[in-house]
Amino acid sequence: MKSMIVIGAGAAGMMTAIKASQNYKVTIIEKNDKPGKKLYITGKGRCNLTNNSDEETFLKNVVTNPKFMYSAIYSYNQAAVISDFINWGVSLKSERGNRVFPSSDKSSDIIRTLTNQLKKRKVDIRYNTKVTNIVYKKYRADILDKNDKYEYIATGVEIKNGSKKEVLEADVIVLASGGSSYPQTGSSGDGYNFLREMGVEITPVRPALVPLEIKESYPEKMMGLALKNVKIRVIADKKDYPSLKKTKVLYEDFGEMLFTHFGVSGPLCLSASSYISSFLYNKSNLLCDTKLHLYIDLKPALTEEELDKRILRDWEEYHNRDFQNSLGKLLPRLMIPVIIKLSGISPDKKVNSITALERATLVKLLKEFHLTINGLRDFNEAIITGGGVAVKEINPQNMELKKVKNLRVSGEVIDVDALTGGFNLQIAWSTANLAAE
Repeated sequence: MKSMIVIGAGAAGMMTAIKASQNYKVTIIEKNDKPGKKLYITGKGRCNLTNNSDEETFLKNVVTNPKFMYSAIYSYNQAAVISDFINWGVSLKSERGNRVFPSSDKSSDIIRTLTNQLKKRKVDIRYNTKVTNIVYKKYRADILDKNDKYEYIATGVEIKNGSKKEVLEADVIVLASGGSSYPQTGSSGDGYNFLREMGVEITPVRPALVPLEIKESYPEKMMGLALKNVKIRVIADKKDYPSLKKTKVLYEDFGEMLFTHFGVSGPLCLSASSYISSFLYNKSNLLCDTKLHLYIDLKPALTEEELDKRILRDWEEYHNRDFQNSLGKLLPRLMIPVIIKLSGISPDKKVNSITALERATLVKLLKEFHLTINGLRDFNEAIITGGGVAVKEINPQNMELKKVKNLRVSGEVIDVDALTGGFNLQIAWSTANLAAE
C-alpha cells in the first residue's frame, strides 16, 4: 500500500486522512499536543459544520476564487458531509441561514468523531512534532512521463520532536497546515514558507472575517449593543481611492451586527470584512490609508416617508415630552444619546416644537447612520485567512501542485475563502476529499 503524510491535524488534515485511509497508509504530523485546536473554537465553540444548502448557494458565498471550487464541491458537497457525520454517529441540527451544528452545540463532539474515525482506520498521528521542511528533488524527465510538467518531486518531510530529528518518506504529501488566523492555535503560516522555496506563488495573506475598526468614538458608547434586522452598505469613495473609476459599493446586506469598544463586529460586519480585505490588499490600494464608509439603515423595512409618519405617530403620543425622552419605542436605549447628539436637535426641546426640517434630518440619520472604517482587526481576531497558495498553482481536480509532483494542499492554506455560515469548513472538507483521492 502507498504511503501518505498529512501535515496538520485540523479540519482539512483529519478529513484528508480519513478519506485517504482506504488507499494509503496515512501518517499525520501535528505540532500541537492534540488535534483540531482551531476547530474547537469555531462557531463560538459550537462548530458550524457546513451549510445545508445546494452547491450553487455554496459557490455564491465563496468570496475569493469560487470557480476553483467547482470540482471540489461537486465531488463532496454539503449533503455528503452531513451524511458522513450522521453515519459516523453525530446528531446534527440546522439553524437560521441553514447553518448546521452538532445537536449538542459542542465542537468537541465533531473533533471526537473525526479522531475516532482516524483511530478506526489506523491512521498514525504524531503529536508535538513539527515539520521543518518538505523534502523534494529536482524533476528528471528520464524517470517520469516525458509529458509531465513538474519542476520538483516531493519525497518526504523533515520532522522534529524535541531534540529528535528525522526524515519520513512518503508517496504523497498533503499540506493542510492552515492559514495565519488565530495563531495561538498553531496556525502560524509555516506551510507557505515550505512552498516558496520551490517557487510556488503565495498570494499575500490577510485577515478575513474579522471585526472592523471605526474612526468615530461613539461606537464605544454603544459597546455591547447588538442590532438585528438592519441593513449595511460599505462604500469606497472615488475621492479617497483615485484608482477607482467611480465610487464602489464593496458590500451590502441585511442581518445582525454588534458595537464594540473599537468599532463594529457581528455577522454582517464579519462578512463585509472579507470584501473590504480583498479590496484593501489589491495591489492598487495596498498603500492607501484605509478610509471606507459604512452606512447602517436602522429601519430597512420602512421608506423615509413611512419612517417620518412613524415618528410623528410616536410624537403625537408624547407631544409634551422632551426630545430625549421620545425615542424609546424607536431605538435601543444605548443608541438614543448618540442619535440625539448627531441629530443636532436639543435634547430638552419639546417634540411638538421640532420642525419638519429637523425631523427630516433625524429620518436621514436613522436611514443612513454613518461610520468611517479606518482598519481591520488583526490575525488574532480573524476567523479565517484570506490569501494563501495561488489557485493557478494547483490542479483543481486533485489539489496537487502543478510544479511539485506528489505534493497536494487542502483547507485554509489555499487562496479560497467564504462568508460566515459553515462555508469555510465546507471548503476544508471538499478540498480534503479531493486531496485524498
